[in-house]
Amino acid sequence: MTKANRTCFCSCFSCLSWTLLFVLKNKFFPQESPNLKTTTFIFLLLALIQTACAEVSIWDKPTPTLASPVEMTVYRSPSCGCCGKWIEHIKKHGFTVNEIQSEDMDSLKQKFGVPKALQSCHTAVVNGYVVEGHVPAGDVKKLLSTKPKAAGIAAPGMPANSPGMEMGGQKPNFSVLVFDKQGNVNTFHEYLNH
Repeated sequence: MTKANRTCFCSCFSCLSWTLLFVLKNKFFPQESPNLKTTTFIFLLLALIQTACAEVSIWDKPTPTLASPVEMTVYRSPSCGCCGKWIEHIKKHGFTVNEIQSEDMDSLKQKFGVPKALQSCHTAVVNGYVVEGHVPAGDVKKLLSTKPKAAGIAAPGMPANSPGMEMGGQKPNFSVLVFDKQGNVNTFHEYLNH
């Protein structure tokens, strides 16, 4: 079964399973039914099948293991939902995160020397490097292992299908850029329909 067919099957199965659950519950278990064990069993079975059908994010694939625990400080706006998803992604890959919420992200970006053109919704600092935006954990690990003479790396804007910005199994199409304190920018890693 191709990935597209599998996705279609899982989507159709999801709709049908919830419809079936609703019909079975209403037909066999009146609203005042004292025994809901069967309904609970059916619900759990359908949830398990849906979980098995769920797509695994490409960002969940293993990345090189960190030699020792690495702490990262992440600055983000309290209202940013995708920032929290990116933090979850980073934690899954072995980083310890110190999260600091701030209403003045512009000042923080200026303090850490993030060029305006590279700015995103959150800013992290790890081992003296700045990590701006939805940069994949693998690229952060590559930055720490190669130790380039740079201020940091960035995924400018809020690239669709980057970690924390996944959109239903679509392929990522963005670049992670490396920048120095003088404002020079180069490509660090490209995800072109990866």
